[in-house]
Amino acid sequence: MARHITVCAHRGRSGLYPENTMSAFRAAWELNVDMIELDVASTADGMLAVRHDRAVDRATSGTGNIDELTGDYVKRLDAGRKKGEEFAGERVPWLGEVLDEMPKRCRMNTHVKPFAPSVPRLVEAVVREIVDRDLLATAYVTGDADVVRLAQEADNRVLTCNLSGQGGDGAEYIQLTRELGCTITQPSNAIVTKEFCAAAHDAGLEVNPFYADEVGEMARLIDCGVDGILTNYPARLLKLLGRI
Repeated sequence: MARHITVCAHRGRSGLYPENTMSAFRAAWELNVDMIELDVASTADGMLAVRHDRAVDRATSGTGNIDELTGDYVKRLDAGRKKGEEFAGERVPWLGEVLDEMPKRCRMNTHVKPFAPSVPRLVEAVVREIVDRDLLATAYVTGDADVVRLAQEADNRVLTCNLSGQGGDGAEYIQLTRELGCTITQPSNAIVTKEFCAAAHDAGLEVNPFYADEVGEMARLIDCGVDGILTNYPARLLKLLGRI
Protein backbone atom coordinates (compact mmCIF):
# COMPACT_ATOMS: atom_id res chain seq x y z
CA MET A 1 0.00 0.00 0.00
CA ALA A 2 1.31 3.44 -0.94
CA ARG A 3 2.22 5.56 2.08
CA HIS A 4 0.04 8.49 3.03
CA ILE A 5 1.58 11.91 2.41
CA THR A 6 0.45 14.62 4.82
CA VAL A 7 -0.83 17.66 2.93
CA CYS A 8 -0.19 20.72 5.10
CA ALA A 9 -1.81 23.98 3.99
CA HIS A 10 0.76 26.66 4.80
CA ARG A 11 -1.01 29.61 6.46
CA GLY A 12 -4.15 28.00 5.10
CA ARG A 13 -4.77 27.94 1.36
CA SER A 14 -2.58 31.01 1.17
CA GLY A 15 -1.69 30.86 -2.52
CA LEU A 16 -5.23 31.89 -3.40
CA TYR A 17 -6.57 33.41 -0.16
CA PRO A 18 -5.17 35.95 2.30
CA GLU A 19 -2.72 34.17 4.54
CA ASN A 20 -3.60 33.24 8.11
CA THR A 21 -7.25 34.26 7.75
CA MET A 22 -10.42 32.30 8.31
CA SER A 23 -11.15 32.28 4.57
CA ALA A 24 -7.77 30.64 3.91
CA PHE A 25 -8.31 28.03 6.61
CA ARG A 26 -11.89 27.29 5.58
CA ALA A 27 -10.81 26.86 1.97
CA ALA A 28 -8.13 24.40 3.10
CA TRP A 29 -10.58 22.43 5.24
CA GLU A 30 -12.99 22.21 2.31
CA LEU A 31 -10.21 20.40 0.42
CA ASN A 32 -9.89 17.92 3.31
CA VAL A 33 -6.23 18.70 3.87
CA ASP A 34 -4.53 16.67 6.58
CA MET A 35 -3.01 19.65 8.36
CA ILE A 36 -2.97 23.41 8.50
CA GLU A 37 0.05 25.50 9.45
CA LEU A 38 -0.52 28.81 11.16
CA ASP A 39 1.54 31.43 12.97
CA VAL A 40 0.75 32.74 16.44
CA ALA A 41 2.06 35.99 17.90
CA SER A 42 1.02 38.05 20.90
CA THR A 43 -0.46 41.52 20.99
CA ALA A 44 0.67 43.97 23.65
CA ASP A 45 -2.22 42.89 25.85
CA GLY A 46 -1.71 39.16 25.37
CA MET A 47 -4.20 38.24 22.64
CA LEU A 48 -3.09 35.26 20.54
CA ALA A 49 -3.16 36.70 17.04
CA VAL A 50 -2.71 34.48 13.99
CA ARG A 51 -0.05 36.48 12.17
CA HIS A 52 3.33 35.70 10.63
CA ASP A 53 5.25 38.98 10.62
CA ARG A 54 6.13 41.06 13.62
CA ALA A 55 5.09 44.18 11.66
CA VAL A 56 1.48 44.13 10.50
CA ASP A 57 2.20 46.45 7.55
CA ARG A 58 2.76 43.87 4.78
CA ALA A 59 -0.48 41.93 4.98
CA THR A 60 -2.95 44.24 6.73
CA SER A 61 -4.22 47.81 6.63
CA GLY A 62 -2.34 48.70 9.81
CA THR A 63 1.15 49.75 10.82
CA GLY A 64 3.39 48.84 13.72
CA ASN A 65 4.68 45.76 15.51
CA ILE A 66 2.02 43.35 16.68
CA ASP A 67 3.55 42.97 20.13
CA GLU A 68 3.24 46.75 20.59
CA LEU A 69 -0.39 46.96 19.43
CA THR A 70 -3.54 46.26 21.41
CA GLY A 71 -5.88 43.44 20.51
CA ASP A 72 -8.64 45.95 19.86
CA TYR A 73 -6.50 47.74 17.25
CA VAL A 74 -5.41 44.51 15.58
CA LYS A 75 -8.98 43.22 15.38
CA ARG A 76 -10.05 46.32 13.43
CA LEU A 77 -7.44 45.81 10.72
CA ASP A 78 -8.33 44.64 7.24
CA ALA A 79 -6.32 41.47 6.66
CA GLY A 80 -7.73 40.63 3.23
CA ARG A 81 -7.76 43.60 0.87
CA LYS A 82 -4.04 43.40 0.01
CA LYS A 83 -4.70 39.94 -1.45
CA GLY A 84 -7.61 41.23 -3.50
CA GLU A 85 -10.69 43.41 -3.24
CA GLU A 86 -12.88 40.33 -2.99
CA PHE A 87 -11.28 39.64 0.40
CA ALA A 88 -11.80 43.12 1.83
CA GLY A 89 -13.06 42.99 5.38
CA GLU A 90 -11.18 39.84 6.43
CA ARG A 91 -9.97 40.17 10.00
CA VAL A 92 -6.98 38.88 11.90
CA PRO A 93 -8.28 35.82 13.74
CA TRP A 94 -7.39 34.83 17.26
CA LEU A 95 -6.04 31.31 17.74
CA GLY A 96 -9.17 30.34 19.63
CA GLU A 97 -11.38 31.38 16.72
CA VAL A 98 -9.47 29.08 14.38
CA LEU A 99 -9.67 26.21 16.85
CA ASP A 100 -13.42 26.74 17.27
CA GLU A 101 -13.91 25.83 13.59
CA MET A 102 -11.05 23.42 12.93
CA PRO A 103 -12.28 19.90 12.08
CA LYS A 104 -11.28 17.39 14.73
CA ARG A 105 -9.60 15.19 12.13
CA CYS A 106 -7.26 18.00 11.02
CA ARG A 107 -3.78 18.34 12.47
CA MET A 108 -2.38 21.76 13.36
CA ASN A 109 1.22 22.87 12.93
CA THR A 110 1.32 25.80 15.37
CA HIS A 111 4.30 28.05 14.59
CA VAL A 112 4.83 30.22 17.65
CA LYS A 113 6.50 33.49 16.71
CA PRO A 114 8.68 34.99 19.46
CA PHE A 115 7.06 38.42 19.19
CA ALA A 116 5.60 39.18 22.58
CA PRO A 117 6.05 41.33 25.67
CA SER A 118 6.75 37.96 27.32
CA VAL A 119 7.66 35.01 25.10
CA PRO A 120 7.29 32.47 27.95
CA ARG A 121 3.73 33.68 28.58
CA LEU A 122 2.96 33.48 24.84
CA VAL A 123 4.21 29.89 24.59
CA GLU A 124 2.43 28.89 27.79
CA ALA A 125 -0.85 30.35 26.48
CA VAL A 126 -0.56 28.44 23.19
CA VAL A 127 0.22 25.21 25.02
CA ARG A 128 -2.76 25.80 27.32
CA GLU A 129 -5.07 26.10 24.30
CA ILE A 130 -3.79 22.78 22.94
CA VAL A 131 -4.12 20.99 26.27
CA ASP A 132 -7.46 22.48 27.35
CA ARG A 133 -9.04 21.62 23.99
CA ASP A 134 -7.70 18.05 24.12
CA LEU A 135 -5.62 18.47 20.97
CA LEU A 136 -2.49 16.66 22.15
CA ALA A 137 -2.92 14.02 19.44
CA THR A 138 -3.40 16.45 16.56
CA ALA A 139 -1.66 19.75 17.36
CA TYR A 140 2.00 20.49 17.90
CA VAL A 141 4.17 23.52 18.64
CA THR A 142 6.74 24.58 16.06
CA GLY A 143 9.50 27.09 16.71
CA ASP A 144 13.14 27.73 17.30
CA ALA A 145 15.04 25.91 20.03
CA ASP A 146 14.02 28.41 22.71
CA VAL A 147 10.33 28.13 21.85
CA VAL A 148 10.58 24.32 21.83
CA ARG A 149 12.14 24.28 25.28
CA LEU A 150 9.51 26.65 26.65
CA ALA A 151 6.71 24.50 25.22
CA GLN A 152 8.15 21.37 26.78
CA GLU A 153 8.53 23.14 30.12
CA ALA A 154 4.89 24.25 29.94
CA ASP A 155 3.67 20.69 29.32
CA ASN A 156 5.95 17.87 28.24
CA ARG A 157 3.04 16.00 26.63
CA VAL A 158 2.86 18.52 23.81
CA LEU A 159 4.58 17.43 20.61
CA THR A 160 7.18 19.82 19.24
CA CYS A 161 8.88 20.59 15.93
CA ASN A 162 12.30 22.23 15.79
CA LEU A 163 13.09 24.99 13.29
CA SER A 164 16.60 25.87 14.49
CA GLY A 165 19.12 24.80 11.86
CA GLN A 166 16.45 23.74 9.36
CA GLY A 167 18.34 25.27 6.46
CA GLY A 168 21.81 24.11 7.41
CA ASP A 169 23.57 20.79 7.42
CA GLY A 170 21.03 17.99 7.44
CA ALA A 171 22.92 15.78 9.87
CA GLU A 172 23.37 18.60 12.37
CA TYR A 173 19.71 19.53 12.10
CA ILE A 174 18.62 15.97 12.82
CA GLN A 175 21.01 15.75 15.77
CA LEU A 176 19.80 19.03 17.29
CA THR A 177 16.17 18.03 16.78
CA ARG A 178 16.77 14.77 18.64
CA GLU A 179 18.65 16.54 21.43
CA LEU A 180 15.70 18.90 21.87
CA GLY A 181 13.35 15.95 22.25
CA CYS A 182 11.28 16.79 19.17
CA THR A 183 9.55 14.14 17.09
CA ILE A 184 8.88 16.25 14.00
CA THR A 185 11.21 18.01 11.57
CA GLN A 186 10.44 20.81 9.14
CA PRO A 187 13.60 21.07 7.05
CA SER A 188 14.10 23.48 4.21
CA ASN A 189 13.12 21.63 1.05
CA ALA A 190 16.57 22.50 -0.31
CA ILE A 191 18.32 20.07 2.08
CA VAL A 192 15.86 17.20 1.65
CA THR A 193 17.31 14.15 -0.07
CA LYS A 194 16.66 10.42 0.14
CA GLU A 195 19.62 10.21 2.51
CA PHE A 196 18.21 12.95 4.76
CA CYS A 197 14.82 11.25 4.97
CA ALA A 198 16.38 7.88 5.72
CA ALA A 199 18.52 9.36 8.50
CA ALA A 200 15.58 11.25 10.01
CA HIS A 201 13.37 8.16 9.92
CA ASP A 202 16.13 6.09 11.52
CA ALA A 203 16.09 8.69 14.31
CA GLY A 204 12.32 8.29 14.69
CA LEU A 205 11.50 11.69 13.21
CA GLU A 206 8.64 12.78 10.96
CA VAL A 207 9.78 14.78 7.91
CA ASN A 208 7.53 17.59 6.65
CA PRO A 209 9.64 19.98 4.57
CA PHE A 210 8.92 23.63 3.96
CA TYR A 211 7.94 23.97 1.20
CA ALA A 212 6.80 23.01 -2.34
CA ASP A 213 4.39 24.94 -4.54
CA GLU A 214 5.37 23.51 -7.93
CA VAL A 215 4.35 19.99 -8.90
CA GLY A 216 7.87 19.01 -9.92
CA GLU A 217 9.29 19.82 -6.50
CA MET A 218 6.37 18.10 -4.79
CA ALA A 219 7.12 14.95 -6.79
CA ARG A 220 10.84 15.15 -5.97
CA LEU A 221 10.16 15.42 -2.24
CA ILE A 222 7.73 12.51 -2.34
CA ASP A 223 10.36 10.43 -4.13
CA CYS A 224 12.85 11.34 -1.39
CA GLY A 225 10.57 9.71 1.16
CA VAL A 226 9.05 12.65 3.04
CA ASP A 227 6.06 12.15 5.33
CA GLY A 228 4.36 15.39 4.39
CA ILE A 229 4.80 18.70 2.58
CA LEU A 230 3.93 22.27 3.49
CA THR A 231 2.46 24.11 0.53
CA ASN A 232 0.65 27.34 -0.28
CA TYR A 233 -1.24 25.44 -3.00
CA PRO A 234 -2.62 22.32 -1.32
CA ALA A 235 -4.99 21.53 -4.20
CA ARG A 236 -1.98 20.96 -6.48
CA LEU A 237 -0.50 18.44 -4.07
CA LEU A 238 -3.82 16.71 -3.50
CA LYS A 239 -4.28 16.40 -7.27
CA LEU A 240 -0.77 14.97 -7.66
CA LEU A 241 -1.59 12.42 -4.98
CA GLY A 242 -4.85 11.50 -6.72
CA ARG A 243 -6.96 12.66 -3.81
CA ILE A 244 -8.99 15.21 -5.78
